[in-house]
Amino acid sequence: MNRQVLTVTRTSLHDQSRYFSIAILCLLVLLQSCRKQPDDAVTPSGKTADQYSADVATKWASLQLKLTRTTPGFTPPVASRAFGYAGLTMYESVVPGISNRKSLVGQLQGLTTLPVPEAGKTYNWALSANAAQAAMLRSLYATTSAANKATIDSLETALLTQFKETDETINQQSISFGQSIAKAVFDYSKSDGGHEGYSRNFPASFVVPSGAGMWQPTENGVKIPMQPYWGSNRTFVKANEALPMPKPLAYSTNTNSPFFKQYLDVYNKSKVLTQTEKEIAVWWADNPGETFTPPGHSYSIALITVTTAKAGLAKAAETFARTGIAVADAFILCWRCKFVYNNLRPYTYVRLAIDPSWVPFWPAPPFPGFPSGHATQSSSAATVLTALYGDNFTFTDNSHVNRARDASRNVEFKARTFTSFAASAQESADSRFYGNIHTAQDNETGLAEGKKIGANINALAWAK
Repeated sequence: MNRQVLTVTRTSLHDQSRYFSIAILCLLVLLQSCRKQPDDAVTPSGKTADQYSADVATKWASLQLKLTRTTPGFTPPVASRAFGYAGLTMYESVVPGISNRKSLVGQLQGLTTLPVPEAGKTYNWALSANAAQAAMLRSLYATTSAANKATIDSLETALLTQFKETDETINQQSISFGQSIAKAVFDYSKSDGGHEGYSRNFPASFVVPSGAGMWQPTENGVKIPMQPYWGSNRTFVKANEALPMPKPLAYSTNTNSPFFKQYLDVYNKSKVLTQTEKEIAVWWADNPGETFTPPGHSYSIALITVTTAKAGLAKAAETFARTGIAVADAFILCWRCKFVYNNLRPYTYVRLAIDPSWVPFWPAPPFPGFPSGHATQSSSAATVLTALYGDNFTFTDNSHVNRARDASRNVEFKARTFTSFAASAQESADSRFYGNIHTAQDNETGLAEGKKIGANINALAWAK
């Protein structure tokens, strides 16, 4: 009997030991499965970026549009650059919290490193984005008014109040990370050739080329064209830098030449503009100082898209990054081409070869014509937005609905609805023909080049 009891006791102790070992092993496996990968800084108790609303992204985008409109010197090229870096900053401040997206470090020209979150710590990605945008806009719009600077402070405080955690440690490390991203991206921006471009929009040192078919000052009387050196700036995407430059038609005043026909079409259209065509021309004009400029119009459409789609913070950040990079690269390449060919505007050519007393519907901007900046940047933005939201995305562009009626042209600012981003880009291009400031070749080339630029941005490795 004692021998049997001893045997049973030993067996029970062995079984208990084995069961205990199995339990420990299972616990270790469970703990290992709960651990995050090194590139995912959110601990099990934290939220991923797509679990936050897009409020941070949309409110900062809206404020940047206002800053662009009200800060002196933010011409279209300068504004496009600001949207590019603000969008990049927004994305990089939250991308560690997006499980299926990766940083653009090593993918954009000159961007070799950025701060990374500390492994194992919890981050509030809304607070990271908030701090990053506030810091970046203070840097990009350093010369804006005191009232605008106060608005930046107020928005940062309001969003901090809206999204902050009860754990102050999480709040502070999230804010610090966002600020470090903004500083690093701004430092990166200083080497691209466009730093503080708002201070040299019309450089007196530029010698305006002269000769047949060359740009000349138009009805606005500006003698030096806007940002003549902008095309030498660094693009974000290397593949865009390598795109071959398109060529305009050969200059000619022969009435049978393709060149003459391009300008004759502009002249003839000016005589038969419909009320709708006038509304389109004025809607897309986006003059600096009066509006947030053409690249701002594209950024506004991105904002409308995010809101219409009810996107979360992760999707919104990528939307603004792609759109910002798209308009920034588009303006660099468009301006490069403009100042290689210095193609004259319809205002000059029509008065020279067709009608000396002609007045276009809209005054010509102070820089060469070919290709159209509106068409190029609108097409580039439409291409990246289509990749994110699809070919058949219906949205209403209400960017200018609160503007006062243009009495001199008898035009109201009415919201415009589109069933695709490509359709809005086409109308943006058409608006310049209706305004009599671009030929068909300017617009067609711009639309084609914009698609290439946007496609190269889409081709970056956004997904893991």
